[in-house]
Amino acid sequence: MIDLPISHDHVRSTVTGYLGAHPEDESELAVIQDLLDNGAEPTSRKEFQGHATAGAVLINDEGLVLHIHHLALGKWLLPGGHLEERDTTLREAALRELTEETGVRPETAAPAGDLPVHIDIHRIPANDAKGEPAHRHIDFRYVFRTGTGSHLTLQEEEVTGAAWRPVDSIADETLRERVRTVLSETTAPTT
Repeated sequence: MIDLPISHDHVRSTVTGYLGAHPEDESELAVIQDLLDNGAEPTSRKEFQGHATAGAVLINDEGLVLHIHHLALGKWLLPGGHLEERDTTLREAALRELTEETGVRPETAAPAGDLPVHIDIHRIPANDAKGEPAHRHIDFRYVFRTGTGSHLTLQEEEVTGAAWRPVDSIADETLRERVRTVLSETTAPTT
């Protein structure tokens, strides 16, 4: 068993809380429950049945969403990545990834809630260079709000660009609709 600060109980309670708000996702998220119930280590990057990642949807007070251009994938994505030993919650991991990849100061990114806005499960192809077989990412996506003038300092090893884009540019339809809902329910902090 890998001893990471993010416990199975935290993952389970996050999924349970999320399903309370989004019961329509229950069948898709059964894979997480199965991993937890069967002794897998979904918080470890070395768990190739599937492991957790954390993503951040940063919305500024103009209603725009921060996208980054990922170097290795050559695509525009939302900030996010693998859990690390110092992370104690999934939301904290999402904020850490946001901060590392974009330089946004954590105190200027206010969480829009305690639970993820979306949990997405997607396949990752094998990466022979890293010695990783094909596997699944279970991406816990959290929304954060910030003021318009957030300063960005990109992590050049992973990120080649950043852009504030309209919510409509979010590729995942479910995430896009849920971010629209968050926008209609909250107001941005004044930072």
